[in-house]
Amino acid sequence: MTIDTSDGKRNRGIYLLPNLFTTAGLFSGFYAIVAAMKGHFDTAAIAIFITMIFDGLDGRVARLTNTESLFGANYDSICDMVSFGVAPALIAYQWMLFGLGKLGWLAAFIYVASTALRLARFNAQLESADKRFFSGLPCPLAAGVLAGFVWVGSTLPFDVHWMSIATALVTVMMGVLMASNIPYHSFKEVDFKNRVPFVAILVIVLVFVFISLDPPHVLFCMFLAYALSGPAQWVWDLMKGRKPSLNVFDHERDHDA
Repeated sequence: MTIDTSDGKRNRGIYLLPNLFTTAGLFSGFYAIVAAMKGHFDTAAIAIFITMIFDGLDGRVARLTNTESLFGANYDSICDMVSFGVAPALIAYQWMLFGLGKLGWLAAFIYVASTALRLARFNAQLESADKRFFSGLPCPLAAGVLAGFVWVGSTLPFDVHWMSIATALVTVMMGVLMASNIPYHSFKEVDFKNRVPFVAILVIVLVFVFISLDPPHVLFCMFLAYALSGPAQWVWDLMKGRKPSLNVFDHERDHDA
C-alpha cells in the first residue's frame, strides 16, 4: 500500500475499507500459525496463500478509492511481518525444522530476521525507486515458496532427516534472497485498468485451470521459478560480461508484486 496521495501529500487519516483487507490478511496469517500448531500443515500453507490475496487487494483498493494513508502503510508493514515473516517460519519449524534442534530454529530465525530487514529497507527507500524492479525477493513471494514447499511435502512420502535438511536450506535461501539486493521484475508496467485483447482473458482462464489441476505443485513451482529468476538473471549478466545491477531501488509495497 503506497502512502502518497495524488496531490503528493501524505494522508494521515484512517480508512476502514483498505484496512479491512489488511486485517483479513493478518487474520489468515495468524490462523496459519494456529493450524501449524495443531499439525494441519496443508491448511496452514493454504492460509498463507489466502493471506497473499488479501495483501494484494488492500493497496489496490486504497488507490482505487483514494483512501491511501500513512496509517494504512505502517499497519500493512506490521501485518506483513506477521503474515509473511513469523507465520511461514513457524510453519516450517513446526513441520520439519524442530527435528534439527538449534540449527532448525536458527534457520527459522534467519528467515524472520531477513523479512524484518526487507521491510525496513523498503520503508527507508520509499522516496527513491524504479517501479520496474524490486530490490531483493518480496516477502510475500518468499512466503509463497516456503508455504508451497510445506504443502507439497505434506502430500508426499519422505525421509524425515533429509526433508528436515531440505526445509532448512529452502528457509535460509528464501531469507538470503529477501535480504539481498538482487533485482526482481515487479511487472508494474502492466496496466490492469485499460482494455486488453480477448486472448489475454483466455490466458488468465487457462492459468486458473492449470493451477486447479494440482495446486500444491503448480503454485510451488510458480513461486520458486520467480524466486530463482533474480539470481538466474544475475548469473546471466555475469556470463555476458555485463555488470549486474544490485542497487536498492524499491518503491512500492511488497504485496504489489
